[in-house]
Amino acid sequence: MADITKNGDEILAELQEIFRDILDQPNLILTRASNASNVEDWDSLAHINLLTTIEKQFKIKFALNEIQELKDVGDMIELIQRKLAAK
Repeated sequence: MADITKNGDEILAELQEIFRDILDQPNLILTRASNASNVEDWDSLAHINLLTTIEKQFKIKFALNEIQELKDVGDMIELIQRKLAAK
């Protein structure tokens, strides 16, 4: 269950598990700089599946404009932290 006290590293670890599952890459190493252009199989369909799974995992909802501003996993972590803090 998501906790509002999660730090960036904890969120990154959870995201890594989600990405490994959705992208079917059990050895994927995710970093804050990871993005759709440098992660194999991270296409538009995978992106939708990733966002949906992340919303369920952390019990948050993303707005379309927030999603469009995400440039990499680091941005995603910061957005998740803001969402959790606002709960």
